[in-house]
Parts: sequence; C-alpha cells; structure tokens
Amino acid sequence: MKIIVPMAGIGSRLRPHTLTIPKPLTVIAGKPIVQRLVEDITSVVNQKIEEIAFIIGPSAKGFPADTSEKLIKIAEELGAKGSVYVQEEALGTAHAIYCAKESLNGPCVVAFADTLFKADFKLDANADGAIWVSQVEDPSAFGVVKLKDGYITDFVEKPKDFVSDLAIIGIYYFKDGDKVRNEIQYLIDNDLRENGEYQLTNVLESLKQQGAKFIPGTVNAWMDCGKKDPTVDTNKQVLGFEYEAGNNLVSKDVVLENSEIIQPCFIGENVVLKNTKIGPYVSIGANSVVENSTIINSLIQSNVEISNADLDNAMIGNHAKYNGKYTSVSIGDYTELT
Repeated sequence: MKIIVPMAGIGSRLRPHTLTIPKPLTVIAGKPIVQRLVEDITSVVNQKIEEIAFIIGPSAKGFPADTSEKLIKIAEELGAKGSVYVQEEALGTAHAIYCAKESLNGPCVVAFADTLFKADFKLDANADGAIWVSQVEDPSAFGVVKLKDGYITDFVEKPKDFVSDLAIIGIYYFKDGDKVRNEIQYLIDNDLRENGEYQLTNVLESLKQQGAKFIPGTVNAWMDCGKKDPTVDTNKQVLGFEYEAGNNLVSKDVVLENSEIIQPCFIGENVVLKNTKIGPYVSIGANSVVENSTIINSLIQSNVEISNADLDNAMIGNHAKYNGKYTSVSIGDYTELT
C-alpha cells in the first residue's frame, strides 16, 4: 500500500502562519498536520505502508529548502519509503496527483493535506475504491456523493439543490493506482479541463463508468485546518482525542513556578511557566516561556515568549513575542507585540 499526499497549496487562508512554513507542516498538538494525517490513514487501512509520496510546491511559493528532508523523515518513522515531488504549477487536483506518477501504482490512498479525521472503520481492500465522506449541515459548499445499496452512484460538486449530505473530505483509496494514472494521463493528453484545471472528479466518474465500484468510508470527526479559527478548534479536538486515549502530552521537563496546567494540553520540551495558568486545550511548543498569563483553547508554536496575557482562541507562530491585553490573536512567526 502507498499513500500519495498532494500538499502544494500555499495555504493563503492561514496566513500569516504559512508565510514561513507550509500549512501541512504546521504543528497541531505536537505533530505536523501531515504527520497526523498519514498516521491516521495508516491505522485505518490496517496494511503495511511501503511508500509515502508527497507533492509539494516550489521554493518560490514558500516551501523551505528542508521541506523534503522533514517529509522523508515522517515517512521513515512509519517504516515507509519517503518520496517528494514538486508541482511547479497549480493545474488542479488530478494534475497534483499526476506529479507523483512514478509512485502512483498498485493499491494506494490519495489524501489531500487540508484536513484531519478520526474514524473507527477498517478499509475493505477488496473494493475497487473508497471515498472518505462526512455528514455536513450545508452540502452546497462541498462535493458530495449519492449512495445506493452501499455503493457510490454519483459525484455532485456543490449542489444547489439537496441531493446528499455526505461531503467528500479529500481522502480516497484506489485498488489500482495504475488505472488512476492512466485516466489522468488521458485528461492531460486531451487537455480536458474544467475551469482551467484537471479535476479528480472527472477521473472518478470515468472509472465508475468503466465498472469500478466505490464504497464510502465514513469518519467520526472531520477537522479543518484551513483558517485560524478552525485550526485552533482542530487543535482542541486532537488534544481531546489524545487525552481520551490516555496519552500524556506534557513534557516531563516543563518548569512550573507557581503555575497550573489543566488537561488536556500539549507542552513541549524546555518550556517554562511562571505565575501562569494553562489549559484546557492549549498546545505550547518547545523552548517557550510564559509568564503572568492565563491561556485557554490556543495553539502556540515553539520558541515563543508570552507575558501578561489573557488568551483564548489564539494562534501564535514560532519565535514570536507577545506582551499585551488582546485575547483572540493570530500572530505569525518572528512577530513581536510588546
């Protein structure tokens, strides 16, 4: 089994936090988003992962030089080979996948690194394919699927009238990656675009017409990391899941001086807390110092200095300094508000 992860988008909706780091490498509860994504997929497919292929954007679009090294390390920690491809130009979802054509063969999962999920089902590897879906209140904002007798019959993009409330979350299983590659090649060779882009939904429809049967994979939780507020909420949900699983994410070397930590929280290594109350639902990265503050429901990265703060629903980037009265702040890397 292989995992293909398109992640070439610049993450403009999450700025300023994506000005110095790609969105999929943003740390949530101590781990990059993309690492949590591939770990969750590994647990669902319940098979050995041979390779994880990542499709990133060019350095000119904000991808640091060490991005490939970090991604390969994530794959290797899961016992898989890591491969990295570059999508030089954004030409649609199918084109992004095709950039990893050398790895697109055999059974594979394609997962766009915009979201996290929790699921308790196990993938049926005998199916031609599976599409992860989640029930939503407003299906008009999503691509949705229609079902009959347990199989997907139709793919509908942002329906104006109600046809289904099962939204496609951007994670797919294909029993035969070679067929997917060939269908994308056909789109590109014949320049079959929609709104100027090569779309994966066209590939899915073509495979279905050829007899492929797709089943839904329903998730219990679908967590968005597109904008600041949903990302902070995702951090909250992930911390809750980790705590319920009995995982203690507070480093043993945290320094507490007249301070309190209310679980669930993630506190990284070499963090110093002075006259401070942290939690619940707070992540603080390594080598940070927090003084005279109260922080709840917030996502704070590494090497941060915070003082005299009362924070709720805040997101603070790496190497930032904050000293002030504001509550729901969004501060990027290397920013100082003192």
